[in-house]
Amino acid sequence: MNIITRGFRGRRRDSGRPLPPGQYLTHDFPVLSAGPTPRIPLDAWEFTVTTEQGERHRWSWTELMGLAAESITTDIHCVTRWSKLDTDWRGVSLDTLLSNVATEADFAMALSYGGYTTNLPLEDLLDGKAWIAYQYNGEDLASEHGGPARLLVPHLYLWKSAKWIRGIDLMLQDSPGFWEQLGYHDYGDPWREQRYQGD
Repeated sequence: MNIITRGFRGRRRDSGRPLPPGQYLTHDFPVLSAGPTPRIPLDAWEFTVTTEQGERHRWSWTELMGLAAESITTDIHCVTRWSKLDTDWRGVSLDTLLSNVATEADFAMALSYGGYTTNLPLEDLLDGKAWIAYQYNGEDLASEHGGPARLLVPHLYLWKSAKWIRGIDLMLQDSPGFWEQLGYHDYGDPWREQRYQGD
């Protein structure tokens, strides 16, 4: 009796370049969410940045589409151990959105339609490290992957790239988001395997 099906080679790790520790290579784009998938009409969608002083900066979908966009090719890494290489996105850099925002904050809380939150150091959203992404592989971002727009912070585990993004609150002190309150790491660097508190 064969225990392993003929032709099965297990999960691919040989990508020609290293993966973060404990990760395997996938060509799929698995869908993992903390709750139901929100459906946000574009005419109702908005993105806000709220400073620690309560000052709000707001963009409608039309206004977001009017900003300079960038094409991004990057690897992504999920805390559930899959990695996908050379993914293609299009979106607006957080550098653009935060360029006229006066703040003394060191931390940010990403806020999603549906109630999801995740915390990040503000410096991890700047200097070409993060985008509000609205296209994937040349097509509008599908709802199950966070459309119409999601935060994309590819140097951290993917739970930090909040789907269905609706805003960012800037904070003087760090505060845990949804998964961080349940024991996930506050930072989430895949190369240091920061999956859970204490890693």
